Amino acid sequence: HKYDGEWVVEEPSNQEFPGNKGLILKSPGRHHAIATYIHPVFHFNSKPLCLQYEVFFQKGIDCGGAYIKLLSHSDDLRLSQFNDVTPYTIMFGPDKCGNTYKVHFIFRHWNPVTGLYEEKHAQQPEADLSEYFIDHKPHLYTLSEAVTHRFRPNVALEHDRHRIGCVLTKLCHLTHFTNLYPDNTFEILIDQVLVNQGSLLMDMDPPVVPPCEIEDPEDTKPTNWDDRNHIPDPAVMKPQDWDEEAPQFIADPKAQRPLAWIEEEEPFIPHPEAHPPIDWSVDMDGEWEAPLIANPACSEAPGCGPWKPPMVSNPAYKGKWKAPMIDNPNYQGKWKPQMVPNPAYFEDPQPFKMSPVGAVGFELWSLTGNVLFDNILLCDDLELAKRWTEDTWGQRQTPGIVKRLLSATIKHPWLWSVYVFTVGLPIILFVSFMWPDKRFGPPDQDYYYKKSDEPQPDSPQDTESNSCLSDCGENTGIQSLI
Repeated sequence: HKYDGEWVVEEPSNQEFPGNKGLILKSPGRHHAIATYIHPVFHFNSKPLCLQYEVFFQKGIDCGGAYIKLLSHSDDLRLSQFNDVTPYTIMFGPDKCGNTYKVHFIFRHWNPVTGLYEEKHAQQPEADLSEYFIDHKPHLYTLSEAVTHRFRPNVALEHDRHRIGCVLTKLCHLTHFTNLYPDNTFEILIDQVLVNQGSLLMDMDPPVVPPCEIEDPEDTKPTNWDDRNHIPDPAVMKPQDWDEEAPQFIADPKAQRPLAWIEEEEPFIPHPEAHPPIDWSVDMDGEWEAPLIANPACSEAPGCGPWKPPMVSNPAYKGKWKAPMIDNPNYQGKWKPQMVPNPAYFEDPQPFKMSPVGAVGFELWSLTGNVLFDNILLCDDLELAKRWTEDTWGQRQTPGIVKRLLSATIKHPWLWSVYVFTVGLPIILFVSFMWPDKRFGPPDQDYYYKKSDEPQPDSPQDTESNSCLSDCGENTGIQSLI
């Protein structure tokens, strides 16, 4: 009865490919659970794991998860009873609540000492993941793990037992990412972009392999252990004239009350024209008091009311006396309990070999509905995963670099200044220096001019001629004057 959320299979709201449908978590604010068996059962042996699927927050996401669970195979697995306590092997995917954006990678590891399963959480990516939750676009989440092909036990004898990760020396080739990775490592990608990677042995919290030594819980610090780094100098005594009771501030002995000071008047008086509100009730509101105003009688005086001299620093004040500190000759260092073998210690050089997976499902609560899941893939062939990605998510048109740069300004408006400086400024400088100039035009044009030491002939259209001057003189009277 708890899982009353509705699941539907339908096309997304911004359908780019007609007929392409996805699994949609429909009901907001309700619990949803859905799962299916896989055949054959997935075993962690000599091949890598690739788990990926698409998530589309069609209406955004306020608070909720969109992670997938690989359910552990067992004879007791009943998907009709799938709930939050159903054993799982791996939980992977996005999760958001408040201003916290996460991509979970959790696997359940069997502790051979206690016989119980423990959850191991991968460290969260350092990158900002908020864009994947708020941009209203589908995103592809990929988890890939490498495996150990051969384990050399003699290497473990050459290192500290608590650094079990040092025994992982064999490398395997992941064709999906065209790189070499250590065994028992994982990678998390969003839209084919690496956002997190690490080791199952070294980068999980709590660690897979517990420390081989722990502090002795029964060890206590000796009563004569001196862990004071510095002590007061025992050879220095307080001076006899040192007065610890002297106050830090005293009344100024040189201050005198101004002659015009009026001690008989108060600096503030009740407003004489104020009256209590009509609905004022003494029983309900208490005694009414008029608001205070500055005393008109003190307007010409330097002050009213009781006069007190101002406080000044006390020259005799020295404060609490303390002896100077010196190095402690009996210093024994900071005490720590001794280390003892950890009774819970065990070795597991191959945490990749987890419980086999018998089903895949979603067990989610989301405050926002219409969360779409599509193209879910679980396989041990990374080349197959590569082709699958190209044929599904890769078929969608990816935005060009210009569109990506413009989209980035929505989240970071300050990028406009960067674009103007890096793109606009060079264009302005280019236009300023390379704009056509009359001095450098073609020689067959009238405005052609070449700078040289040779005299230049007058242009046929030169207006500075004698005829022009005489014509101008006749009109202005200048010729008669000459």
